[in-house]
Amino acid sequence: MHLQLTKPWRPLTEANVAALGGNLGVYQLANDAGEVVFIGFAGGKSLFGLRSALAEHLAAPPAGASQFRVEVNQQYQSRYRELLMVHRRDTGGLPVANRDAPPVHLGRLS
Repeated sequence: MHLQLTKPWRPLTEANVAALGGNLGVYQLANDAGEVVFIGFAGGKSLFGLRSALAEHLAAPPAGASQFRVEVNQQYQSRYRELLMVHRRDTGGLPVANRDAPPVHLGRLS
């Protein structure tokens, strides 16, 4: 089982975001080079799930994000933390746009 999100990247455009469903889940934003700059989730408080969570990033993409990928997941909080831990293990730190507000009690993967 892969812990990394391996879905293909899609351009962060209004049309691509509008095509998303209202599902709960996690997402990653990346720059043009494919470097993950933000990991987020669409939870129970998101009005239209992944669609509305990503729509918030369209006007001002964090850290130059230009593409995204999503994973529909009902266990979005656990998966969100897992993706952050995997990223920290693989790169030595959190994504640039997640560094200001890391989640409390983020574990470590070995």
